[in-house]
Amino acid sequence: MASGASNRAPAADAADVSHAADVSDATDAADKTDTTDAPETTNVSEEPGLEPGLPTTTTVALKIAVVGPLGVGKTTFVTSVSDIAPLTTEEPMSGPAPAGAPPTKTTTTVAMDFGRISLDERVVLYLFGTPGQERFWFLWDGLVEGALGAIVLVDVRRLEESFDVLERLEDRGVPFVVAANCFPDAPLYAVEELCAAMDLPSSVPVVLCDARERSSCRDVLLDLSTYLLALTHPAPGVTPNTIR
Repeated sequence: MASGASNRAPAADAADVSHAADVSDATDAADKTDTTDAPETTNVSEEPGLEPGLPTTTTVALKIAVVGPLGVGKTTFVTSVSDIAPLTTEEPMSGPAPAGAPPTKTTTTVAMDFGRISLDERVVLYLFGTPGQERFWFLWDGLVEGALGAIVLVDVRRLEESFDVLERLEDRGVPFVVAANCFPDAPLYAVEELCAAMDLPSSVPVVLCDARERSSCRDVLLDLSTYLLALTHPAPGVTPNTIR
């Protein structure tokens, strides 16, 4: 796998990245959201308590891509962290599940997932989740184009399925962090081991997360924001890195 992602600066103004690094304190008190039983069909739900409209004070909107192979939790991640009722395009699989799919996987994203999270009164992140099946990858260019950065969700039991995803981001010059979704029956590995197994540059952040928990997903967004800020304003002699 190519290893040049750490040298590519994001296509964003430094001021925008600085605002992205400061997530609103209002989300700190958010309750944990378990989306294990989230709707599996195409929908824009109307859950109570979710903010419906874009705040009138919004002046900066930043695009983040949530990518990864099939069945790693991309739809769950977007659903968990979004301030609004997310748009999902989950449809039943036709025929047997593709190779590598979890045995309980019966639906798949056929177009995109979309969510939004406000960082403060004027900065919002738009989250675009990409399809996991390779036959839908023709949608990638539109979904990833213009993204400030990306979150690559992986399943530690199937790391090899993430290599193509990582290479596609590197080829496009999109900076990213890798988030290992902690499935209940998955083995635990040190993030240093995961970094080595995926042949990632030491500068690329590798973190653990639970895609069902809003606070965990928010922390991943914070890690990405911090990484992008470090790429934009690197300290003299210091290589940006986050491993936790």
